Amino acid sequence: MRVRVEGDSMRPVLAPGDWLLVRRNVAVRPGDLVVARLPDDPERLIVKRAQWHGVDGWWLESDNQRASGRRDSWDFGPVRDIVGRVVLRYWPLLRRRS
Repeated sequence: MRVRVEGDSMRPVLAPGDWLLVRRNVAVRPGDLVVARLPDDPERLIVKRAQWHGVDGWWLESDNQRASGRRDSWDFGPVRDIVGRVVLRYWPLLRRRS
């Protein structure tokens, strides 16, 4: 599946407007970028970094903890509903440095 990044919570690795290729139903390891369902709004997908797996699910964190509006496991706890692992950022091909 493909996913478009919104927001600044994963900067500098991912920026708003980046497009990602996500592989569903694959093993996740600590450090992987994953797409998950937001626990309190399952229709909404989030892109986060998998930190560790516990009995209640994956602890997911934003790379940019200072991002405005950032939400991750510090806000909603462990997440069970991992949709897939990010395998590639395919657009933009090159990113301008700011």
